[in-house]
Amino acid sequence: MGVPSVGLGMRKLYIDADSVPIQIRAIILRRVVKEELTTIFVADRPLRDVNTACQQHTALLRRAAKEEGEEDEARLRAIRSPIAMVVVAAGLDSADNWIVEHAESGSVAITHDIPLASRLVQQGLVVLDDRGGVYTSDNVGERLSMRNLMGQLREMGIYSEQHKRVDNRQVKAFSDAFDGVLNKLLKQS
Repeated sequence: MGVPSVGLGMRKLYIDADSVPIQIRAIILRRVVKEELTTIFVADRPLRDVNTACQQHTALLRRAAKEEGEEDEARLRAIRSPIAMVVVAAGLDSADNWIVEHAESGSVAITHDIPLASRLVQQGLVVLDDRGGVYTSDNVGERLSMRNLMGQLREMGIYSEQHKRVDNRQVKAFSDAFDGVLNKLLKQS
């Protein structure tokens, strides 16, 4: 599975946090803290793990600045983690619409939502799903068509969707794909 080429390097990371399981968010949070990447989690409710990671990372950055000799309290208070939690109004597609409105070409997005992935690929983002798949302009149309077909089959009672929990194999697949995309884009930056 190839990683789409983005010529500008990586700008931001947008997470459709309503659809991403906590195990996957933990992987994302570890990596963005390590790389100090601007990362925006968007959901219709605050997520404790994201808020905790943001607070801990801010404290770590301030502590490091103090150790480097920064004594000005105003400057220390201005140091903040590049992790943000955006809480949108509850409603169908409200998180998706926020991401589409604010996403910058050359950024990365993570979502389980195929219609959102399609919209973001059209805007020039690299989009991963939470199982390790990478959406591209070559494959997102087919995935969207398959999703719509399965929806029609469910409505007719022909198909019953089984939501499976994220297993270790899928977590590893996501982690590998996420690392691959970030490593490639960070080298371009």
